[in-house]
Amino acid sequence: MSPDSGDRGDPADSGLQLDRYLPYRLSVASNAVSGLIARAYEDRFGLSIPQWRLICVLAEDGGLTQVQIVARTVMDKVTVSRAAQVLVKRRLVDRAQNTADGRSHVLALTPEGRGLHAEIAPLALAYEAALIAGLAPDEVKLLKRLLARLQSAAGQLAGDAPDG
Repeated sequence: MSPDSGDRGDPADSGLQLDRYLPYRLSVASNAVSGLIARAYEDRFGLSIPQWRLICVLAEDGGLTQVQIVARTVMDKVTVSRAAQVLVKRRLVDRAQNTADGRSHVLALTPEGRGLHAEIAPLALAYEAALIAGLAPDEVKLLKRLLARLQSAAGQLAGDAPDG
C-alpha cells in the first residue's frame, strides 16, 4: 500500500496504518538518506555519520566542548565522545583543556580535519542536490520549515526547552 492510498474514507482506515503514520514515514526516509550517505562517507573517507557531523559542526562553529556538540547535533553524549575519540586518534580533531572550565575539553579541527571537510562538503552538497532534484525550490523551503516545526513540536512534547 502506498502512503497516500488510504485517503478514501474507508472505515478500516480509521486505525493506525504504518505506511500512513508520519513518525514512521519520517524515520524510514531518514534511515534511507542516512544509509545512502553513510555508505559514501564510510567507503570514501572512513567516517561514520556521527564523525562527519562532528567535523561539520566544528568546521561551522570552531572549537566546542562535547556538551556544546551534543546540544548542537542532538546526538547523545556517548555517540559524541566515541566520534571525538576516533577523530582525535586520526588527527582530524585536537582536544585541548577548556580554559573557561578546567573540567571539560574543547574540540577543534586540525588542518587535516579542515582539509577533509573541504573535500567532503561538495560531496554532501551533491547528495543533497540529487535528493531534492525532484522538488521545486518553494517545496524545499516548505519542507525545511515543516521539519523545523516538527522538531520543535517533538522537543516540546519531550519537555525540552525551546531553541532560541
